[in-house]
Amino acid sequence: MSRLIVEGGTPIQGEIWVQGAKNSVLPILAATLLCEGPSVLHNCPRLSDVDAAVQILEYLGCQVKRAGDTLTVLPDTACRYDIPDDLMREMRSSIVFLGAIIARCQKAAISYPGGCELGPRPIDLHLQALRKLGTEIVEEHGFLDCQSHGRLRGAKIVLSFPSVGATENIMLAACTAKGTTEIINAAREPEIVDLADFLTKCGAKIKGAGEGTIEITGVEEIHGAEHHVIPDRIAAATYLSCAAITGGDLTLRGCSPDQMKSVLPLFEEAGCRLDYEGENIHIWGTVPLKPLKLVRTMPYPGFPTDAQAPLMAMTTLAKGATIFVENIFENRYKHAYELMRMGADIKIEGRVAVVEGVDALHGAQVCATDLRGGAALITAALAAQGETVITGVHHIDRGYETIEKILTAVGARVKRE
Repeated sequence: MSRLIVEGGTPIQGEIWVQGAKNSVLPILAATLLCEGPSVLHNCPRLSDVDAAVQILEYLGCQVKRAGDTLTVLPDTACRYDIPDDLMREMRSSIVFLGAIIARCQKAAISYPGGCELGPRPIDLHLQALRKLGTEIVEEHGFLDCQSHGRLRGAKIVLSFPSVGATENIMLAACTAKGTTEIINAAREPEIVDLADFLTKCGAKIKGAGEGTIEITGVEEIHGAEHHVIPDRIAAATYLSCAAITGGDLTLRGCSPDQMKSVLPLFEEAGCRLDYEGENIHIWGTVPLKPLKLVRTMPYPGFPTDAQAPLMAMTTLAKGATIFVENIFENRYKHAYELMRMGADIKIEGRVAVVEGVDALHGAQVCATDLRGGAALITAALAAQGETVITGVHHIDRGYETIEKILTAVGARVKRE
């Protein structure tokens, strides 16, 4: 198993090109299964989650080729409607393939998904929606047996929570269904808009992506298309946190400041100076940082739950107390206990975490138990005194492309063993 060794105390300085968004690539790869003819996807990062999605497509019978950051998917040879348990367990978002498989094959056989243990993230919303579209689903011993008996049928679907995954599954299932589908209380994340943009290029008819109500008018078939995946706003927030905690001077290129409006003001509140326009963000960190009054995770356009962990790491060295309220997942403070090993002062009560800034962090042996928690440990280690050894690196590799090389290129001392 790999581990990262981080020698702290060096400010981050230089430029980083932001990778393509993991949370966009995965549903778009699932969407290629619906198409007639090849799709060409640019800005696809090399991540273990992307590799898992490609393995699923190949198991289903698709041909997938990578050239640099471009993936070409030819789905015409797809011949299966099942996904083995070992592939489903590779990542939580594997459930997004369900809507696409049912729409293409009128049946599907899969197990429950795996991935990071962040507490309950039930797929009930997915299943309820697919049933409304005309799918019969039998759940037994962790497996789902689904049949639609012909093309799916459009329906009005009201989500009790603006679930990103459920919204994506409905969009995939509905774009070739008979009639019109309306999603009420739909997720509004930029990744939803990116999926809709790709599907529209493929010939789907979608209105309202990025708003609370999405309308999909079904078409008989869609074709492949060429698409450039949006930048990863969570990776961008992570690297900004690394620069902020080390008092660095960093420019992010190829990102979307407009998609980070709930995040960027927090760096300014912490005392950092920001300059952003077009596709670039420049941050000048300051030492010591100021505390943040309150960080409350919410569905988009609120503060993203995926950015909570790196910003928590950043506030461990702030002069004062910061309060975090986690409203999305019940079990998303595991990284806090690892940060405490490094000397952080964090108190947790249910969904609330209070971070009292300390004068210094120190290197320690820590373990990444999930993707964003791993990013938090790297962020803290960059500013800690001495050497930090991080295990559980496979979690980090799910969402960050060669993070040790990227950080080393901007002055950090990080190596993988």
